[in-house]
Amino acid sequence: MGIIKASKLIFDYIRRDEEDNIEEVNRAIDDMDVDIKKGDFVAILGHNGSGKSTFAKQINGILLPTEGTVWISGMDTQDSSHIWDIRKTAGMVFQNPDNQIIGNIVEEDVGFGPENLGVPTEEIWKRVDESLEAVGMTAYRLKSPNKLSGGQKQRVAIAGVMAMRPQCIVLDEPTAMLDPNGRKDVIRTVRALNRREGITVLLITHYMEEVVHADRVIVMDDGKIVMDGTPREIFSQVDRLKAYRLDVPQVTELAYELRKAGMDLPEGILTRKELMDNLLPLLGCGSQERKDENHVDQS
Repeated sequence: MGIIKASKLIFDYIRRDEEDNIEEVNRAIDDMDVDIKKGDFVAILGHNGSGKSTFAKQINGILLPTEGTVWISGMDTQDSSHIWDIRKTAGMVFQNPDNQIIGNIVEEDVGFGPENLGVPTEEIWKRVDESLEAVGMTAYRLKSPNKLSGGQKQRVAIAGVMAMRPQCIVLDEPTAMLDPNGRKDVIRTVRALNRREGITVLLITHYMEEVVHADRVIVMDDGKIVMDGTPREIFSQVDRLKAYRLDVPQVTELAYELRKAGMDLPEGILTRKELMDNLLPLLGCGSQERKDENHVDQS
């Protein structure tokens, strides 16, 4: 069993009237089975209403299954005696960092979580130091969060979760409110935490470029898992993704259109460098031209 496992998971949003009678039932997750290994970087894609955010809230015990079971490190989320251990194991970072930041200065905010867990003061400050360094925010530790950019706030939110020493971080569209530079900063931070710290990352996003370097991509539609594979396997199926109302990375879209026009390019191209390495030889460019192109690309 992986660090996150769901079996026959069903979740219904139930609307009731004033007399507590059921008025409407909307199924958000429909008989879902998934097993996520410790240390993996897993991205979950899906259009609005596909069930991906509802699944994220199941992992942290914010929502509990209507039917089926979710285990976090072997702990059943429906067992109330384990709920705090589950929330220490799987930390959540939400779309709007302002909803998570409560401290007047950055270092106080990062230390708030471990303080609530009863961590000794000396250990709290050690964790604050390590977490801020991990997300590149040490220089801002005495700043007010109100003075930070959106991307910086999100990195503080991630540091606050890290300070609680989770084995897994679940990020529910963490870059949705950020500009392109902020998005890059946050994703770069998350990837580094996954590689250096071995933290399992579950990233829920609708920005396709953010999942190119994931170990695994899961696509949800109408509460079900409809695709599951590596980024290359998933983005090789452009037509199928479009049928699920999803985009693909821009460079993948360009390569796809060039293939349709008759160019002999491989499927599932994910990066600009990969496209150029395959495209330039077809255009008759020699090694010097490729060196020049790489020089321009790096600059």
